[in-house]
This record gives sequence, structure tokens and C-alpha cells, in this order.
Amino acid sequence: MWPGGPVPHRHNGFVTTSAAESALADLAFRLGAAQVAGWSPAERELTSAAAAAARPDRAAAAAGTREGRATAADGARAGAAEGARASRAAGAALIALSVNKAGADVAGSLRDRIRAGEDPLGEAFCRIRKPQQRRRAGQTFTPAGVVDSMVRWAARAVAPARVVDPGTGSARFLAAAGRRWPEAQLVGLETDPLAALIGRATLAAAGMADRAVIEVADYRSARLPPVTGPTLFLGNPPYVRHHQVTAPWKDWLRDTAAGLGVPGSALAGLHAHFFLATALHAAPGDAGALVTAAEWLDVNYGSLIRALLLGPLGGESVHLLDPAAAVFPDAAATSVITCFRPGSRPRALRLRQVARVSGLGDLSGGTPVLATVLRADSRWRPLAVDPSRARLGVSPPRGRMGVDPSGPRTAAGTSGPRVATGASQARRGCPEGMVELGELCRVHRGQVTGANKIWITAGPAAGLPDRFLLPAVTRASELFGAGDTLATSAGLRRVIDLPADLGVLPAGERARVDAFLAWARQQGAADSYVARHRSPWWRVRMAEPAPILATYMARRPPAFVRNLAAARHVNIAHGLYPREPLPPTALDRLAAYLRGSVTTAEGRVYAGGLAKFEPGEMQRLPVPAPALLLCRAALTARSAPM
Repeated sequence: MWPGGPVPHRHNGFVTTSAAESALADLAFRLGAAQVAGWSPAERELTSAAAAAARPDRAAAAAGTREGRATAADGARAGAAEGARASRAAGAALIALSVNKAGADVAGSLRDRIRAGEDPLGEAFCRIRKPQQRRRAGQTFTPAGVVDSMVRWAARAVAPARVVDPGTGSARFLAAAGRRWPEAQLVGLETDPLAALIGRATLAAAGMADRAVIEVADYRSARLPPVTGPTLFLGNPPYVRHHQVTAPWKDWLRDTAAGLGVPGSALAGLHAHFFLATALHAAPGDAGALVTAAEWLDVNYGSLIRALLLGPLGGESVHLLDPAAAVFPDAAATSVITCFRPGSRPRALRLRQVARVSGLGDLSGGTPVLATVLRADSRWRPLAVDPSRARLGVSPPRGRMGVDPSGPRTAAGTSGPRVATGASQARRGCPEGMVELGELCRVHRGQVTGANKIWITAGPAAGLPDRFLLPAVTRASELFGAGDTLATSAGLRRVIDLPADLGVLPAGERARVDAFLAWARQQGAADSYVARHRSPWWRVRMAEPAPILATYMARRPPAFVRNLAAARHVNIAHGLYPREPLPPTALDRLAAYLRGSVTTAEGRVYAGGLAKFEPGEMQRLPVPAPALLLCRAALTARSAPM
């Protein structure tokens, strides 16, 4: 017996160890999970062990004895120390749910709830596996309002012979689709055996087992058999960052993307992999709606998804949820719903931002934006927020920037949505007199120390020479609190930046430095990832002071601060370094313009309104051209009091 609980079951990186998970697996089996085709060895092993563990608990609980109550409590204990208290509570709740004092099985009431459109098994799964556990696998369960809107859109787009959910979870999408299309085949792909079990149980309890199949398999490598009629791809792909994607799958993405003639990046998250796999699985006449994290709208790796929507996937619409709308409370990411019709070559896509889930409707809203405009722009989020943005660099006579809000006039005189036409409206660039910030300045994120507790100090550091203690901005609050100008380094902490060659130091200094480095090594400073990848390990290499410093992650626009204190900066800020010398007054004007013009919408916005500006994104911000900056600076200088 595994110490403290059931024997752990591992499959595809998922480990089922707690009594609560075991009880949930047993409950799913008793609800008819095995009736759904595709039953896997991993699920069979899991349910067999769960049933064996549950039998004495159910018998004892049904008897209502003191020993039975003790056995039930024992059965709720987690096998691992981590999360044991939560697991005990969840396990006890599941045991109480499945057996009452009279020993009567309550699976019937669960079936009633499932047939009424609820998801009690998915809710139990989310209680048992805490967000930090599910986050590693990208397991975020979709709210009913989002599922309903996506199904309503699909009902207008296609009459599917088959519905495929690439990351099934508890089968919320498949159950909703099964109710909407009573004859459609239901196909789910899921890599977590426990999640697959509860998805099966949901479909079985809903009376859909005879037309459903769930495979414990990776969607990217799955083989979908031919079907007579269109397929609907519907679901919520796992949100997993590229750091957790293995090298072979990164190679798969690059090779597969190249085969389709679209760009592929190893930095792509798992949801990008699923878009690419859908392009392989889909055929003309199919349809799809996927809800994912929205970062692909703006980042470089998102060019894969953007190219797929403008090409083989046939994008129809993009519905961005306002970052303030916490659609998925367990995931700190802004959400977007993407609708597409494979095989079509879109002339335009409808884009919009929606304040809340209740405003999604049937996903028929949005302003059409020309495909030529979308191809020319590497950032789609601003177009969703405001399709008339000046970054398109055009001025149509009846509307603004590529969109006519009044709509066209038909022969009958009625109005409808209209996209503006003409090659000039697809021209990418800044408005007249403006350039991208990157033409004026290089934007560099601050240095990573590798161990802030070692290399950042608020006072004297073991007697190290002052010239190795560099005043630096180490907290974003220091820039937000500075206002327009960081005038002094007083109050800033110091970064220890030692030379690479210690042999040039005088004997007294060398002894103090050696003593400090011996202590730093004892603290593990030499073993950090950053230290192991720099030579020598103690050389932090702080960059020269930047004349303008900028924050890049907050729930407010960035602070752009003139750095008159000549402070260095670590990786909580960006430094703006002019490519050609600019006079101080021009730098003042540039910082002032950025403070007054940049909004959070121009960055990468996550759930809760957290906006992030990568260096490349900040370099794309429009600013006055150098001549205009210098002219304004000269006017400012002439108007200054003598």
C-alpha cells in the first residue's frame, strides 16, 4: 500500500494519488463512463483501483457505524502531504455524495443534474485539483455562458455530422453540442485519464454514450476517421506556455507550419499547436470555434495563428473579452473566441472587444476589417478594441481607418456592415509626421541578476568598494513614484557589479571581494540558471544608464521617466537608448509624449487588466518623428525664461 493513501497512477504526466481523486474516478465509473467508446488501459487501471478502495468505505458508510465513519474519513486522506487537508475535505464530500446513511446510491440525482445542463463532476474535479495543479496542464474549465455562445454561433454556421473537442475535460462542449445536434457524433481527445473519465461519465449520464467516443490521446497526433458531412471543431485548448512544450513537439510545429507555408516559432504556446493541428484535421465545409488566451493577437509567435486564419483555417471572426472580465478565474490571461470556416479565403474578419460574457450573444457581432489590413498589421488587439485606429494610416472619406461605420447602402436603401476598400487602406505605417519608437531608440529590458537577494543590497555590502555598488531601479514602484523625472539616486538600492578579472584589484580589495564571493557561493549564487550561463558567474554586467526608463507590466499604462539620476535598471524596467544622439530637451519631449499617448490596449493585456509591453512591442509605439521632436524642443528652449 502506498504510504498514507492509494497507489499513485501515472499517465501522460498526470498522477492520481489522492483519495478524493480515487473517489471521483469510482463515481464516474458508476455513472456509466465505460459505456463511452475509447476506454483506455490507463482509465481501466484507475477505475479498478478506485473501486477496490471505495468498496469498504461505501459499505461502512452505509452501515452508519462509528467504524464506518472512521473508515470513510480514512479513505478521504490524501496520499501526499501537499494539499492533504483540501483532499480530505473533497474526498469526504464525494463519499457523502455517493452514499447516504441508508446506503442508497445517489447517482440518479447526479444524472438529473447533468441532463439539466450542469457539470457536477467538472466542479468536483476543480475542487479536488487546485488551480496551481491544473495550471501546469492548462486545465481551465469553460463557463457555461461561453460554451452557449460558441454553440449558438456554430448552429448558424454548420449542421455537423461530427463534433470534435480537442481538449475534452469534463465534456462541457460535447454535452452542449450533443443536446443541440441529437444525431451528431461526439469525439473527445484528452490526455488526462481522470478528466477523460469524468467526460465519459457526463456523456453517459446525458444519454449520449451510443454516439460518443473519448480517446486518451494527444490531439496533435490523433487520426480522425473520415465522416460523411461537416465536422465542427469546438473547445478550449489547454493554455500551456512554450516552456513546458517538449523539444520534439516544437520541432513538429516548425515542420508542420513550414509544410503549410505559414510561420512557426518554438515560442508558441500549446493553443497555437492546437490551431495548427486543426488546420491539418479540417476539410472544406467544416467549421470551428475555439476559446483561447488572447496573447496570440499581438506576439510574434501568434503570426502562426494569424496566418492560419487568413489562409487555410478561413477565419470568420475574433471576439476579445475585456481584460477586466475574469472569464477564467483560475487563469491570469485575457480570453478570445475565434470562429473559422476551413477552406474559405476570407476577404475580411469581424473583430470586436466585448465587456462581459453576457455580451457575446451568438458571436454575430464585430466590425469587418479587411484581410489586407490584417496581413499588414502584426498586432490585432488594437483593431479589435477600436477598428478605426490611426495605426492603419488611412483616412477613408466616410469613416476612419479602413472601416465605414455607417455601412453600405443596398439597392433597397438599407444599411449593413461594410469594409472600406482600396490599396491605400491596407498600407501599414504611422500617421504623417510619426515614426515607430524603435526607429529612434533601442528598447532593452534590464539585466537579470540571477539572485536578487545576493546581488541587490540596500546598504554597504561586506565592505565592497563603492564603485562596484551601482544605484539602480529595482522596483517598478520607484518609477511610478518618480513622476516625470528620476532626479536623484537617493533611496535606490545598489546592484553589486564586480569586474570579470579580479586579478587587477588591489590586494585589500581583492580580499574583501573574495570573502564576499565565498559567502555568495555558499548561498547558491553560483548555481542559479543565470549564473551557470554567464562567465564568470559573478559578473552581473549592468548596462549603461538609459536616458529614459519605462515600466512594462502593470494594471495601468507604462511610466516613462527621464533618468537624470543616471540610475541603472534591472529586469523590472525597460531602458530606452537613442540610436542617434538626441538633446536633453528632445528626450524630455519624447518621454512626455509617451506618457500622454500610450494606453494599456497597446500592450499585451491579461485577465484583470494586467498589461505587459515586451521590448519589441514598445518599439512599435508611434512617436513624433525626430525633426518634429527637435523642432518642439527648440521651441521649448526659446520659450523658457531667461
